[in-house]
Amino acid sequence: MRTRVKICGITRIEDAAAVVQSGADALGLVFYPQSPRYVDIAVAREIVASLSPFVTVVGLFVNAAPEAIHRIIESIPLGLLQFHGDEDNATCKSFGLPFIKSIAMHDGIDVLSRMEQYPDAAGFLLDAWQPQSHGGGGKTFDWQFIPESSPGPLILAGGLTPDNVTLAIKSTRPYAVDVSSGVESGKGIKSAAKIAAFMQGVEDSDTGGR
Repeated sequence: MRTRVKICGITRIEDAAAVVQSGADALGLVFYPQSPRYVDIAVAREIVASLSPFVTVVGLFVNAAPEAIHRIIESIPLGLLQFHGDEDNATCKSFGLPFIKSIAMHDGIDVLSRMEQYPDAAGFLLDAWQPQSHGGGGKTFDWQFIPESSPGPLILAGGLTPDNVTLAIKSTRPYAVDVSSGVESGKGIKSAAKIAAFMQGVEDSDTGGR
């Protein structure tokens, strides 16, 4: 099965063009004001308007007020919601769009128990525990804590780069991988060359290369 790819934290139209050119499946927009990759509605609309068809636009939220999420959904044609905070299942599903729930991986966490709290999730994003930034910090976690089976597709995140994504996929066999800082030349600034190298690493893992 081909590993899907989401490139998150897009802040510029030129970076969105690089994502489309690379053949990635999804593009992430961060609507968390404390993030260095935050985009406001006006910028997000320009980015989405520039996209080619068949690229899923994912909106990332962290404990956002429901009215703020509704305002963004009404302004931007998101295909998927991604929640990184303390949102419960009822809140996540209340917006009428499919959602994925991020799970912060740390010692002692009962991953399956956390997943079972979100029966309506379309998938689960496993990321390194970063209580201050809620992701995007370029940190990996111990992949041995990933359960062998889960109630939904697993999306591997946390410290992925062009250099380690092949090993990461071969080691964990996720449904998808999610990268942000690992393909940047600076905070919130993507590198087209790094995106291409990352996509090559994903392809190598799927075809047995390297």
